[in-house]
Amino acid sequence: MAVSMLMYQSVTEAQMMPRLIRLGPNLYGAVFTLMKLLPAHYILDRAVRRGDLDDDTVIVETTSGTFGLALAMEAALMGRRLVLVSDPAIDANLHRRLTDLGAVVEMCPEPAPVGGFQEARLRRLAEIRSELPLTFCPEQYSNPDNPRSYGTVAEMIAHALGPVDCLVGPVGSGGSMCGTAGALREFTPHTLAIGVDTHRSVLFGQQDGPRALRGLGNSLWPANLDHAAFDEVHWCSPAEVYGYTRKLHATHALFQGPTSGAAYLVAQWWAARHPDALCVVMLPDEGYRYQATVYDDAWLADHGHLLTDLPAEPAVVDSPADVGDSWTRIAWGRRRYEDVPGTVPRTADPLSERVAS
Repeated sequence: MAVSMLMYQSVTEAQMMPRLIRLGPNLYGAVFTLMKLLPAHYILDRAVRRGDLDDDTVIVETTSGTFGLALAMEAALMGRRLVLVSDPAIDANLHRRLTDLGAVVEMCPEPAPVGGFQEARLRRLAEIRSELPLTFCPEQYSNPDNPRSYGTVAEMIAHALGPVDCLVGPVGSGGSMCGTAGALREFTPHTLAIGVDTHRSVLFGQQDGPRALRGLGNSLWPANLDHAAFDEVHWCSPAEVYGYTRKLHATHALFQGPTSGAAYLVAQWWAARHPDALCVVMLPDEGYRYQATVYDDAWLADHGHLLTDLPAEPAVVDSPADVGDSWTRIAWGRRRYEDVPGTVPRTADPLSERVAS
């Protein structure tokens, strides 16, 4: 039997692209080992080519999740110094991986009065940059190279599956969904984009507030989020997301994290309602960080997240102001933020204004 082998220059190159896996008659998953490797690699590579990142330049970024891990992997392979500004949401295992890879992790112990931990991290990031002679910030929330990097994913999907009728995925920085949907529409302009958010996230018009789900949602506005790219938006609760994360594992043996579970929750519902259409769901993260939480029934029960019956369909609203605490959807209709009734009035956004300063 002939064996075909792919040779990679590094582990990051080997892991940055997704595998396309069939999850149903008309549903495919773009399953990533670590989705954030793709924009991290692309952004740093472009910075080196432009001359913005040389041997003496320190990479600095604000993150509490997998973008930091992706940067730490790339920085270790490049031999570059890396300083990450984070907050208590970062778990001990991730923190250990970052430091083992040589990253310096600065912790912000308290949230800012407005903008929460993300605003506090931005302030500390600005202080660090003022103290160092040469820095480069990847700026995942505002750097157009973030969404641009996902063009290769769209090309792979289009070539493998043909016309895609619907793309579903979680929204945080705006990079993966806006970049992939925009590039897919160069092949099939009719492709729908469904964004998955969580309650008390400002991304699609709600008031900022405490959020148990990590990896999707935001307390500040990312410049890379193009609201007019989205046809529908869904908000999901932690218990619903954790339940479907476990269902994704039990049904398809895909051991993914809760951002993947949130996207799967919406995608399997949409695919079942449109049996003659092809749906692709973005599944960004593996589940190993969540073995003691999402994959632990005792933890779910202790935190009130253990559901006996998973929801079959979302509630429907016409305004973000009417969203309750359970799975809810709105027909966004590729509208600008200001054109959707009931959105919280947008204010000046320190995330896009100050991250590069």
